[in-house]
Amino acid sequence: MKKLLTFTLAAILAIIAIASLGNIVGLAICLIIVYYSLKQFLKTDSTWQKIAWGILGVIGLSGLLGNLPALAGIAAVYVLYVGFKNWKKEKAEAVETEHDPFTSFERQWNELEKGRTKI
Repeated sequence: MKKLLTFTLAAILAIIAIASLGNIVGLAICLIIVYYSLKQFLKTDSTWQKIAWGILGVIGLSGLLGNLPALAGIAAVYVLYVGFKNWKKEKAEAVETEHDPFTSFERQWNELEKGRTKI
């Protein structure tokens, strides 16, 4: 039951991530526009160029605010990544913790040896 719930949650998160790919791309483009306009705004000395770069920056900021639902997609991708990483780690630990009768025998033998030396 736990695996079914995990796979269902992973499918829902994958759908959310795929559905918000457009917003993620738009967010990235708007971030680039805002960064470049801010960089050019600080670099220029002309008043008219500062006005032009400021207007371009405001346009980029409005696009950035319009693409804020991309944060849900980014969060979904992050949760999928962390879940996949932990799922792989659990699989690796499960292989290592196989029941080996020889390790059990060695552990019991060591306990007997410790008990014998105390007497």
